[in-house]
Amino acid sequence: MDTLRSNTCPDTGRHVFWAESAVVALSKASHRRSRQLQAPVCLVLLFCTQFLLGCAAVAQPCPPRYATSPQSDGACGFVNAPNPQAPPSRDNWSIWTRFLGQKPQGTVPIDPIPVRRLDRAALDALSDKAFHIIRLGHSSHLLKLRGRYWLIDPVFSERASPFSFAGPKRFHPTPLSLDELPPIEGLILSHDHYDHLDRLTIETLKQRVQRHYVPLGVGARLVGMGVPAERIEELDWWQSHVAGDVTLTATPAQHFSGRTPWDRNSTLWASWVIATDGARIYYSGDTGYSDSFKQIGERFGGFDIALMENGAYDVYWPSLHLTPEQTVQAFVDLRAKLLYPVHNSTFDLALHGWRHPMDSVLALAAQMNLPLATPEIGEVLTLGQPRENRAWWRALR
Repeated sequence: MDTLRSNTCPDTGRHVFWAESAVVALSKASHRRSRQLQAPVCLVLLFCTQFLLGCAAVAQPCPPRYATSPQSDGACGFVNAPNPQAPPSRDNWSIWTRFLGQKPQGTVPIDPIPVRRLDRAALDALSDKAFHIIRLGHSSHLLKLRGRYWLIDPVFSERASPFSFAGPKRFHPTPLSLDELPPIEGLILSHDHYDHLDRLTIETLKQRVQRHYVPLGVGARLVGMGVPAERIEELDWWQSHVAGDVTLTATPAQHFSGRTPWDRNSTLWASWVIATDGARIYYSGDTGYSDSFKQIGERFGGFDIALMENGAYDVYWPSLHLTPEQTVQAFVDLRAKLLYPVHNSTFDLALHGWRHPMDSVLALAAQMNLPLATPEIGEVLTLGQPRENRAWWRALR
């Protein structure tokens, strides 16, 4: 693997990951003083803390592999592929003031989200000859592919945030704990946002994961969380890595990255193709709509299942997340056989009702006669096996 970029501040030598650790430490200290801080106060604390530590987010030097990437912005950052049809997002001030002052009702469920409890014995009992996908919540999934376990964007923390006391809190517990996870063959990350890259999860599993597969630049994040560099494989779009009988390919996505206000787009984002003899699985990561879905479908000849983003969309950021209509169109573009919506029903990340993504995609799939899978949290979906699909959220408030 190429040498990972060392994220250091030229005048202090501090690592960007130390800054992130300081943010977490401050959150714990504040939590001990008061458990009643409200969201606006927490946001002010977040931005003030990151301002003081912002210098640590400067990334130098730039590895040649990043600078020569087709996705390079020319300054050791990354950009999306050209898309003239992509409408622009509103400015950050407009977005945050709307979040804080215009939050509607219904974005968080009142009734408990159903969760199917799992344990190691139940996982081991699944056939070693089949391909199983287990929904952990949001975009987090556990895969068992012919007896070997894989994780996609695993987040086991209570919040998708650098703080323990503030930020989007999960609607439901995970169906199993980190301690109950089996040894992991590979851990796949789509990008570095907190609802996809979780420090607690990475640090807990760092010695139990054989290999981490990440887009360019994200490897340094993991090294800062204690993952040995030799266990990290960084890929650019359209690059592949073979792991036994599984071939992983990083594919395009239309999104952005960053864990502070000062490191936006310093790491790449990606969707992923997980291919093995007998199954092709697509995972969209976070993305807006573009022609890349058609390109991916054409290159790989379709997919047995597509785990498609369907949630956190808004008119204020129309090109960064798929609307339900775009989710369905992207699924058609990919030539996939089964639509599996993700990125919903776990965290409050937008201004739509929490049920809206699932209600909308259910109606669209029925209208277009598309095969749809909407598993409960903790439910096991086995490719090629019959199952009764349920709209489990419809009766919940």
